[in-house]
Amino acid sequence: MAKGRLSMRKTKEILRLKFDQKMSNRKIAKSCGTSHSVVADYLCRAKKAGLDWLHIAKMNDAEIETKLFPNKAKKKKSGRRMPVMEKIHIEPKKKGVTLQLLWHEYKYDNPEGYQYSQYCDLYRRWGRKLDVSLRQQHRAGEKLFIDYAGQTIPIINPTTGKSTEAQIFLATFGASCYTYVEASPSQALPFWIKSHIHAFEYFQGVSALLIPDNLKSGVNKACRYEPDLNPTYHELAKHYGTTVIPARVRKPKDKAKVENAVKIAENWILAALRNHTFFSLGELNQAISQKLEDFNNRKFQKLPTTRRELFLTVDKPALKPLPTNRYEYADWAKVRVNMDYHIEVDRHHYSVPYPLVRELLDVRITDTIVEVLHKNQRVASHVRSYEQGEQTTLIAHMPKSHQKYLEWTPSRLLSWAEKNGTNTNRLFNKIMKKKTHTEQAFRSCLGIMRLEKGYTAERLEAACTRAFFIQSFSYKSVASILKNGLDQQPHPFGEDRVKVSPVKHPNIRGNQYYK
Repeated sequence: MAKGRLSMRKTKEILRLKFDQKMSNRKIAKSCGTSHSVVADYLCRAKKAGLDWLHIAKMNDAEIETKLFPNKAKKKKSGRRMPVMEKIHIEPKKKGVTLQLLWHEYKYDNPEGYQYSQYCDLYRRWGRKLDVSLRQQHRAGEKLFIDYAGQTIPIINPTTGKSTEAQIFLATFGASCYTYVEASPSQALPFWIKSHIHAFEYFQGVSALLIPDNLKSGVNKACRYEPDLNPTYHELAKHYGTTVIPARVRKPKDKAKVENAVKIAENWILAALRNHTFFSLGELNQAISQKLEDFNNRKFQKLPTTRRELFLTVDKPALKPLPTNRYEYADWAKVRVNMDYHIEVDRHHYSVPYPLVRELLDVRITDTIVEVLHKNQRVASHVRSYEQGEQTTLIAHMPKSHQKYLEWTPSRLLSWAEKNGTNTNRLFNKIMKKKTHTEQAFRSCLGIMRLEKGYTAERLEAACTRAFFIQSFSYKSVASILKNGLDQQPHPFGEDRVKVSPVKHPNIRGNQYYK
């Protein structure tokens, strides 16, 4: 078994490919970038734990890990750095360079590194695995090779006359060489995914394996043993029930079929369009589609059949059916939760459960939905909003204290004040009108309301009466009156003046009439 445990994502992928896709251990190992012995070990553990895909799909990462490793603590990773095998293989070809010299240099940079005997043994084992050429045997419907042509086709903007280069996407089957070609604006991830979807729909089925080049759109980090797939590309593969096995870096023999298809397509499709001028991507793809049909219906040089005929008899019956729904493109991002328990996506803020403050979360973004995941578990889902600077908040994500605050509305606050007393209601109305922002008024009214817990409703009404009369419309004023007992003192101007408002009527002249 490999040193250290596999990531939970890779562990679940191994179990999915075995229990759901019924793949062999060696194919699973190749897809996941590990050895077949590791795959066998993990499957054995799953069997002992009595797990199947129906149970696994419902379990979180912690539960799966507990089932697979019930009595083992996580092993500490070795702090020793591995030697660079390619360097060890090449450097001794230089005059005077020996294996022992390379080891001394390695130990100087890594004092805790491997001893000389282990160093040599690691190199010998690596040397035995150097590749040899092997003629590939392609099974029906198994592999779909994917790449971009090195050649581009210019598209002229009819308004400005500016030229842009369209990228040429190709997908070809290993067994039949049946090929799909389309032009796209660039090799960016959205167009990479879109071209895959169009290819699956053109073939009316899905191959068991996808063999792309290590393009940045599909592979985040190229690695011979454990390539890191783009999450969106990985999600596409899961949606269509296929598996991605990127070709090794600088290993053109891994994708010889598509390399040959690119060459033939450049000769028979792209070169045939060399004298044409295109003013839109749709116009270009229409021309490519016509040439593609001729290309796939053209007989092989050494076989009495065409790519289409071979595809229909060999590859097509072995393909997996298309899913009911087309894959919806989604971007993935890592976002840290702000102190206000919101994350930012395209300058719009979405709430998440408040205990996740400062956590780094995964976000899946489509045209319609924003999904937030923590340790592969969905913790929030929102309808996507394109209003920048605004926020979308679910009450369930808020602390209890914040939820209580939201429960109060202006009408509810005034209704409570009216029940407490006439002058409490008048004071609340004044505060609502005076404060610049609604939130300020809410806080002042809520503060006055909570003073009732330390005093009686009668004293609160008396305090509001005095505050209203002296025109001090604030929480601090009411609190100070109660604290100093001024609400219990006789009013200096008489109760009648306080409680009775001046009568306003058009027939009453007032004291200014006779002046």
